[in-house]
Amino acid sequence: MAGETVITVCGNLVDDVELRFTPGGAAVAKFRVASVPRTFNKETNAWGDAKDGLFLTCSVWRQAAENAAETLQRGMRVIVQGRLKQRSYEDREGVKRTVYELDVDDVGPSLKSATAKVTKVSSSGGGQGQGQARGQAQQGAPADDPWASGAPAAAPAGGGWGGAQGGGYDDPPF
Repeated sequence: MAGETVITVCGNLVDDVELRFTPGGAAVAKFRVASVPRTFNKETNAWGDAKDGLFLTCSVWRQAAENAAETLQRGMRVIVQGRLKQRSYEDREGVKRTVYELDVDDVGPSLKSATAKVTKVSSSGGGQGQGQARGQAQQGAPADDPWASGAPAAAPAGGGWGGAQGGGYDDPPF
């Protein structure tokens, strides 16, 4: 939407992802990310963490919430993209407080110092998506290799980025 502040934050998870469900059954996951910049100290000739860091509370909804809760753990380095929101409230002592939170659109592990195995899930949750299974069957790839090296012989009509992929890795509609 227009006027929203979209940011990308790289940092470490402060706690495990907390998964809850609304009374209507929608999944929502909450987690905090600490982004602490590294600085070079010329006196010690070494890198170290800056004194102040950014700690953001993040929330992600629906299937992405379930995926985050299943995948991410405390201490993992993550990349989070979402819309920055400001919220004001009064605490128990009557002091007015303002917090910044991130409504997450995308989250995943950083591959800077780790590896990850990606498994596509269907929109109804659990298991592999049909698009992935079809793509693997067409290419003859093993069932556990979503990034098989084989390429289709010919591109389907209307294919390409943003076009009809005919069994590719299209995201399900929300």
